[in-house]
Amino acid sequence: MNPSQYSLVFLVLLAVASSSCEAVITCEQAVGDVNPCVMYLIGPTGAKPPLECCDGVKALVAATPTPEDSRVACVCLKVLAQSIPINPKNAQDLPRNCNVNLSFEITPGFDCNR
Repeated sequence: MNPSQYSLVFLVLLAVASSSCEAVITCEQAVGDVNPCVMYLIGPTGAKPPLECCDGVKALVAATPTPEDSRVACVCLKVLAQSIPINPKNAQDLPRNCNVNLSFEITPGFDCNR
């Protein structure tokens, strides 16, 4: 291989490595961000989320700028949603009630790969 071919191989490997290491959010951070929402998420339909909950959801949105970050957060929160009795209506209304655009639902059945 000539030097330019090595450079090309290196660039391709670098691109592959960086795309697979894109996510920077951790499950601990994602769960921590929505922790103030747990009582709202398991509460009666029509409840309003507390300010701390909305602040956490806004922090989650800010921490998930890439599709990979969103997927990682989604998977983590899906596991959380499977472990507590989420009120589906409250989970669905959370982004609207907090005035944010969340790219996934915090529900046990959401497909995080779409």
